[in-house]
Amino acid sequence: MSALATRTVVIIPARYASTRLPGKALADICGKPMIQHVYERASRAKLVERVLVATDDQRIVDAVHAFGGDAVMTSRECRSGTDRIAEVVRTLSGVDIVVNVQGDEPLIPPSMIDAAITPLWDDPMILVGTLVRRIRNIEDLLDPAVPKVALDNAKRCLYFSRSPIPYVRDVPTEASLEHHLFYRHIGLYVFRRSFLLRFAALEQTPLERAEQLEQLRILEHGYSIHAAITEEESLAVDTPADLERIRRIMEPLS
Repeated sequence: MSALATRTVVIIPARYASTRLPGKALADICGKPMIQHVYERASRAKLVERVLVATDDQRIVDAVHAFGGDAVMTSRECRSGTDRIAEVVRTLSGVDIVVNVQGDEPLIPPSMIDAAITPLWDDPMILVGTLVRRIRNIEDLLDPAVPKVALDNAKRCLYFSRSPIPYVRDVPTEASLEHHLFYRHIGLYVFRRSFLLRFAALEQTPLERAEQLEQLRILEHGYSIHAAITEEESLAVDTPADLERIRRIMEPLS
């Protein structure tokens, strides 16, 4: 599928009432709110034509407009970022590909966004794509906060879990990382517009509720997720400690 035939929009879901770090979308990082860093990086992706912030808080809308960005208000009843994005997409016409970029990743490389989009441009049969990166340390492998994913030979996602997958019969060690491929899931999604709206209407599923991983709903309903493998990294801000770490990293870059 050519660029001329494809309209691609990034939508960044952002809510003010974050559980562990309220107001984090507006947290100052080197003189800019975090949402601005995410917006500017998404705007530099080569395959992206438009960037929007979807939020339920007027303070975030005002902050985005203040730096010249585009933001829209959504319902406070949205259960997830996906629901928030779907609400916005229903109002957009002429869009084929919708990219969900998390609003708490101010260091996301634009090339990562392009890497996730490319498979959907190349293959019109792919309905949804995401990113994965190889796990190279035992701490990430054993950390339930790091979602893991198993892939088939065509880079389709077989399963997502907070537990190490595949299961290694012996206790996982650093050596096992050399003999088995373990991947962590990076929570960036690329949807066909039609499938995004279908997904948002699907009922939650048992595995999704058990693992607390929304993407399992797609697999449980019989659809495929294509994974692009990246070596790049992006750091999410979930806690005050994460925020301070990001500030230290970005200070020399500002």
